[in-house]
Amino acid sequence: MKAEEMKSVIEGLLFASGEEGLSLKELADVIGISKQEVQYLINEMQIEWNQQQRGIQIVKVAQVYQLTTLPEHAPYFERLAQAPSRSQLSRAALETLAIIAYRQPVTRLEIEEIRGVKSDRTVQVLQRKGLIREVGRAEGAGRPILYGTTKEFLEYFGLNHIDELPPPDSIFNWQEWEQDRQDLFKRLGVEKSPTTEEESAVAETQAEQEEKVEV
Repeated sequence: MKAEEMKSVIEGLLFASGEEGLSLKELADVIGISKQEVQYLINEMQIEWNQQQRGIQIVKVAQVYQLTTLPEHAPYFERLAQAPSRSQLSRAALETLAIIAYRQPVTRLEIEEIRGVKSDRTVQVLQRKGLIREVGRAEGAGRPILYGTTKEFLEYFGLNHIDELPPPDSIFNWQEWEQDRQDLFKRLGVEKSPTTEEESAVAETQAEQEEKVEV
């Protein structure tokens, strides 16, 4: 494999690893070259990207390498986060935010285990909006980043303190997202049985649908 091809692989691996990053050993094991060769290639990439004025850079944090944006571009990311078209949170963002709020501090991998899907982009969106932040690093291999909510999170939802969060079973509109909500409860390990009111409402909805079909 040529040097340029290996650089391309390194870039792709660092992108896929997200904020968890990869160590020299992990990169070397995946590519099949020595740690010294990986270090040399990364050093070259850092110089080349700086000369090319790329919008991303490779940085070393806690013994792992990761891709980050440039600090001088921060004002533009703030404008992006504050754009009216991005003011609403998607269902994926709300679900991820709920998991972080109720389970904090929590790692991205733990979030993904609960949601069952990749969540690195969603986590980045929530960070850009200032609703979550890094609150430390977990023990263990790679020392993954721990996430928690922010003061802006409290302001966004009109809370004075995190203890004012409503019960987990009220974070979704059950009439609209009942199956999604039940699935989330199951993954969170929260037992939730429908109330009599909910059961009645579901029965009424089903009856209305059956009447429409008959008509």
